[in-house]
Amino acid sequence: MDSLINAAGRALATGDPLGALKRVALRDDAPALALRGIAMAQLGDFAKAKALLKSAARAFSPKEAVARARCVVAEAEIALVSRDLGWPDKALRAARTTLAAHGDRVNAAYAGSLEARRLILIGRLDEAERLLAGFDPGPLPPVARVAHELAAAGIAVRRLRTKAARAALGRAALAAYEANIPALKAEVESASLVLNTPVARLVSKGLETPLQLDEVEALLTSGALVVDACRNVVRIADTVVSLATRPVLFALARTLAEAWPADASREVLLKRAFRARHADESHRARLRVEMGRLRAEMNALAEINATAAGFALTLLTAAEVVVLAPPVEEEHGAVLAFLADGESWSSSALAIALGASPRTVQRALEALSADNKVQTVGRGRARRWMTPPVTGFPTVLLLPGPLPSD
Repeated sequence: MDSLINAAGRALATGDPLGALKRVALRDDAPALALRGIAMAQLGDFAKAKALLKSAARAFSPKEAVARARCVVAEAEIALVSRDLGWPDKALRAARTTLAAHGDRVNAAYAGSLEARRLILIGRLDEAERLLAGFDPGPLPPVARVAHELAAAGIAVRRLRTKAARAALGRAALAAYEANIPALKAEVESASLVLNTPVARLVSKGLETPLQLDEVEALLTSGALVVDACRNVVRIADTVVSLATRPVLFALARTLAEAWPADASREVLLKRAFRARHADESHRARLRVEMGRLRAEMNALAEINATAAGFALTLLTAAEVVVLAPPVEEEHGAVLAFLADGESWSSSALAIALGASPRTVQRALEALSADNKVQTVGRGRARRWMTPPVTGFPTVLLLPGPLPSD
């Protein structure tokens, strides 16, 4: 490889894409095309970057398997950053296998980090954790260590393991400082914000208190009966009753929890669960049926007893009842939770990440757009949705993934 290619590669490694382009901008050989593609990606022109990397992969000969695999890894990183979750992940796994087989440990590890971060985005935490388990990032160069530690921190944050997340982010910050690349430092700082900002509200006996991530973690292991309005579950420590697919039952459970230790009147329960303005006998009959169903779901956690005015929770083992609520209540909170990262998302990528139908996501985006909470960029297949980071919005607790006890 000639000196200009080497110099351009060093410039890219230090975060200087313009310096790299000065050396290879007029060249069309395969190595130069690949470096130009990476440089354009660092400058934010993802469409041009992808085109250059595809051209580079075609230009390398069949014998240059490692070079082709590196192009695939670079293209996968662009897909991740641009939230193109429909990009074929099998190609990344094949590239990682090729790089490992040819002894390119650094790029194989980087490919693994990218694959893990994609899995984290779509809530497949177990797979991401297995991918990173047992791998020592210590011998890797700083940029690859940052990628590995950010993936590890992402898993820890989603599982509410605050101590592990803080340690991983600390290691990522040290590696970013060592790399001395401003964009890398900014990425680590942005990822660290979740540990130092409120992500939920504690509602108890009529009072509300903002909670940071470590306080949420402590609450969920405290032994209190927690009605979690971020994931629509009711839990005491590791005993979890999911009501995510039963919104009426969850609304009743939350109303009872907010009223505890007093009872909740039938009128309030009907209004919260059924949006009934005027209670008639049919509403009261339905309330009795739904309360029976909720009683059956929660029989291991608490009793639900009828009172003269309505219904009340009676605790079995817990000392108190609390509600864990998002700091901002929003009908389409899960969609906003993804968009709150400031990246631009396609509706199809959001559908993949949320495990929802494309039409459901499209309707949510249209409703948010009508309220001026999101904005669009581009048209047709290139259309993307984005929003500035939402102050006080829970970008962690509303994202999909297993509960901390799973």
